[in-house]
Amino acid sequence: MSTPILDRTAPTEHPVLEILADRWSPRAFDAASPIDEDKLASALEAARWSPSANNSQPWRFIVARRGSELHAGIQDALMGFNQVWAGNAAVLIVAVAETVNAEGKPYTHAIYDLGQAVAHLSVQAHHDGLVVHQMAGFHPEQVRELVGLDARFAPTTVIALGELGDLASLPEPLQQRETAPRTRRPLSETVIANA
Repeated sequence: MSTPILDRTAPTEHPVLEILADRWSPRAFDAASPIDEDKLASALEAARWSPSANNSQPWRFIVARRGSELHAGIQDALMGFNQVWAGNAAVLIVAVAETVNAEGKPYTHAIYDLGQAVAHLSVQAHHDGLVVHQMAGFHPEQVRELVGLDARFAPTTVIALGELGDLASLPEPLQQRETAPRTRRPLSETVIANA
């Protein structure tokens, strides 16, 4: 059985760019397709050019291609059902926040800026026909040990990136999550004050 063409366009309350409405976070990755290195480089370049406070760029990325020991190590650091599907992704990327600079000064905005960089990466990847799924369910200390990461760097998110795969490759409960209606809290409940 092959994956049907799914319309995953977000039912937005107001118009947004098509690329933003169409972006979603699938769990079905093609386990056979290697990463297109040009598309990967473009996604990382988009992250590099995202805005940051005082141009501090407090982000780093650990990039692991499927088949490498690093990819297997990052997959092993994933928690629960993330281990079931994420290993099929052509690339696993750990998004790392630089929480303290080299001189020991805290970057209080590091997580915010890292989030912007990952958003830029995600939109560029989607534009180029790749799919991205971000995960908080992993053991940061296991990743830290895996790559010998300095204490001032905080592994924050693992990103699965690659080609869309067959939904039938997922366990039934995850297939249902892939096809469930997309929802978000209403904008009226998101904006706290709007004078």
